[in-house]
Amino acid sequence: MRVVDIIRRKRQGEELSKEEIEFLVLGFTRGEVPDYQMSAWMMAVVWRGMSERETVDLTTTMARSGAVLDLSTVAPLVVDKHSTGGVGDKTTLVIAPLVACLGLPVGKMSGRGLGFSGGTLDKLESIPGFNIDLTREQFMDVLRLHGVVVAGQSPDLAPADGKMYALRDVTATVESLPLIASSIMSKKIAAGTHAIVLDVKTGTGAFMKTEADALALAEMMVGIGRGAGRRVSAVISDMEQPLGYAVGNALEVAEAIATLQGRGPADFTEHCLVVAAEMLLLGEKCATAEAGRAMLLQAIESGQAIAKFREWVHAQGGDERVVDDTTLMPQAQLVTDLVSPQSGYIGGINAMEVGLATVALGAGREIKGAAIDHAVGVVLKKKVGNGVEKGESLLTIHASDEQRLTEARERLLAAYQWSDAPVTPAPLIRQIIR
Repeated sequence: MRVVDIIRRKRQGEELSKEEIEFLVLGFTRGEVPDYQMSAWMMAVVWRGMSERETVDLTTTMARSGAVLDLSTVAPLVVDKHSTGGVGDKTTLVIAPLVACLGLPVGKMSGRGLGFSGGTLDKLESIPGFNIDLTREQFMDVLRLHGVVVAGQSPDLAPADGKMYALRDVTATVESLPLIASSIMSKKIAAGTHAIVLDVKTGTGAFMKTEADALALAEMMVGIGRGAGRRVSAVISDMEQPLGYAVGNALEVAEAIATLQGRGPADFTEHCLVVAAEMLLLGEKCATAEAGRAMLLQAIESGQAIAKFREWVHAQGGDERVVDDTTLMPQAQLVTDLVSPQSGYIGGINAMEVGLATVALGAGREIKGAAIDHAVGVVLKKKVGNGVEKGESLLTIHASDEQRLTEARERLLAAYQWSDAPVTPAPLIRQIIR
């Protein structure tokens, strides 16, 4: 078997065998297949695509390129969720303890933010002492004892994906649905969870700009999950405007705590309930999504949800006092309002521009490994459809210095669209694929 023949066959649009895919991917992981040949093959995939069977074989090969966790030693069924990223997307902070407090273990390996989309690990590190760098044994112990754990991706899980993604990033081969789907699902399969709910965002603040693209990616990942023997469903959700009000690490943690206490923004609370109910369905904790929703609302009202959050923070070394006093997290030096230049209605808020503005403040990173400021960000006061008077506050900016504040203020103001008449926001949940 020769790599050049595999490249040629894919370039010609032919379907590769499982053995050919394994030969290529595992050879690349071991350093036997050079970068230039893998780059050529991935470009052929960008142009020619892959069949569902090929994509499943690619994903399972990537998943098995390193260690694979067996979470069945912890619990018979462990669930996870994955979001394709968005602005103000702090859903894991709410959903993980909310689902776990109902007796369904949640084990998640997550990532850091890059670009306009914030990362779950960065948000959790806003909590003093919170440890996301767990060994495999620590990950399993926390999951076994507390039913919820979120940690950084172990480098020995799906190493093929790490090598392939680094190459895709510099060879213009990121935008390929089979390569995107296999990258996401290989890590989930290697992490050992039995059931996965995918939260696929669409809109200006998402990587999938159109609903059609989001649907295609979601259906492909659900198909991969089925082919790999996992229970998978997908929620197609809106990211035309930020989710909730807070955008920025410590600010988002504070909003997540308020949501677990029943005081969260309506759109963010609804989004969390929909995704969490899907997890309960996959975990066979309820017969219908409506029944799951009722269980979740009761868990919030009774205090079970916030109690589990407190337990989870303590289990991973964090200061659980943040539940009662969010000022224990980093606080910005400069806090100021951005006021409306006119009266009318909010016709739109460009989510990506809001995300990029918070990156300019220091809440995100533009290059991998860059330091971030956990204190900075924005808290919206008005969202799409809301009426506003000239001079009224649109949002509050939390900044660390005047120069960054000035840059963010201009970008944020440009993110708003205005209307003379009331506007109906886009639907929060577009579709659910089971």
